[in-house]
Amino acid sequence: MAKQKDALSVLDHFKRFAAYNAWANARLYDAATALDDFERKRDVKGYFTSLHGTLNHLLSADRIWMQRLTRTGDAPLTLDAILFEQFGALREAREAEDKRIGQFVAELSEADLDSELAYTNTRGEAKSLPRQVILTHVFNHQAHHRGQSTQMMRQLGVAEPPALDLLYFALPSA
Repeated sequence: MAKQKDALSVLDHFKRFAAYNAWANARLYDAATALDDFERKRDVKGYFTSLHGTLNHLLSADRIWMQRLTRTGDAPLTLDAILFEQFGALREAREAEDKRIGQFVAELSEADLDSELAYTNTRGEAKSLPRQVILTHVFNHQAHHRGQSTQMMRQLGVAEPPALDLLYFALPSA
């Protein structure tokens, strides 16, 4: 009988998600370069209007959560803030934020994951959740809006948006 691999620790699970998140965002931004600025900002009736608006939303949400988690960094006041008008600057900021998220997760302990974080949401309401629930939300939120983004790309004429499923990240390259 083959020996089973040890299951990932909860912390290793989040480290994998941080790495996957950065990988998926890089692929998404690479694909978005196929569009010009007008197309990325075109109203396609998305929740955040456009691909550009959605990419800004993802960065805004991550900055809000990272400010709550670390008590450092700038955070917008709203989830629909356009932090960067220029795609190149937005991409650089995304890469920096993904690196920040990865470093934050790498510095956590298993005990940190279970500890509660008290914060105030964007409506001014006091809330409290375990850090691992927050991190699960952060990574799930990213995947949700990346899916919307690939659909927007199809609407805008990108014939084959990148495959962003976790399996493509986890499987060995051929």
